[in-house]
Amino acid sequence: MEENHFISKKATPIPWTTHWEAPSNIALIKYWGKTAPQIPKNPSLSFTLSSSVTQTQVVFEPTSPGAFDFNFYFEGVAKPDFKPKLQTLFKRIGSYIPWIQGYQLTIKSHNTFPHSSGIASSASAMAALAMCLMDLEQKLVPDLEPEFFHQKASFLARLGSGSAARSIQGPVTLWGVNKMQDRSSNLYAIPFGPDLHPVFSTYQDAILLVDKGTKAVSSSQGHQLMHQHPFASQRFLQAAANLEALVPVMKAGDLEAFIKIVELEALSLHAMMMTSNPYFILMKPQTLSIIEKIWEFRASTSIPVCFTLDAGANVHILYPQDFKIQVNAFIQDELAVFCQKGQYLLDQVGEGAKKV
Repeated sequence: MEENHFISKKATPIPWTTHWEAPSNIALIKYWGKTAPQIPKNPSLSFTLSSSVTQTQVVFEPTSPGAFDFNFYFEGVAKPDFKPKLQTLFKRIGSYIPWIQGYQLTIKSHNTFPHSSGIASSASAMAALAMCLMDLEQKLVPDLEPEFFHQKASFLARLGSGSAARSIQGPVTLWGVNKMQDRSSNLYAIPFGPDLHPVFSTYQDAILLVDKGTKAVSSSQGHQLMHQHPFASQRFLQAAANLEALVPVMKAGDLEAFIKIVELEALSLHAMMMTSNPYFILMKPQTLSIIEKIWEFRASTSIPVCFTLDAGANVHILYPQDFKIQVNAFIQDELAVFCQKGQYLLDQVGEGAKKV
């Protein structure tokens, strides 16, 4: 599908209020490196989370013809410092939703998870806003097909935050052209499909909050460093190959193979950070301690628990629902001590965005 397919019709403004929530996601195959506008250098695959969501209400008020403006509130407080990022989003998507001209928007947003907790809040925030925009578009253009609705929501969300493309649907989504899915696209994410093994539809994700501080290098900066990275081309090939290996594994429910690929991807992501110029390390000593404890626990119990890392120090522990009691006890007894103030979050995969 080409970008111009997502250009909507103009429409007479109407008053409208809508409220959606969208989840964060955790990539299993990592996206690291992009070209403008938010086009990934390699395909990625992610678990859509369930409890870690952004809830966003948008009030659309008709105003002067051709005019457009918005106010943004986060956790009930006006946040003018967030406005530049949203202005960039609306500039990017304006040609695809020309009906937005003639509106004054009031956007109110909050998260169900703490700020700087190692959860991709930009993904959930942009996805929730995209769903609100598409809700009004569906009102203005009633004949939208459900598949198109979700594809365009993912397309719009991507232009705000690349990983937000994967937060529209669940429980597993793929973003980026790849050999495993004929319908795959760099413009939007698609669901894994009905042949996903049932074990992954209830997979658990415990997020261990090792460091809640601001990262020394942002994800946006890290993506830019891939342009001159000496190992970038091989990394993009590795990610594509790992995705091609992971898809059949997730159809078969092969947890041993799943663990090997997922942990390799996490460490490969951080290897690219450590070999960038300038180089940087986002892991902390506690991150490594947790990883070693997970490996020891898995070896001694044969419980198929593994880790993944986002672009930060916090650790996502992934495990099947059947082992929830044992793994949660392990986290509380042996891993919480490595977390900032002993804090961690328990989540699981979910089905994607929904209207509130």
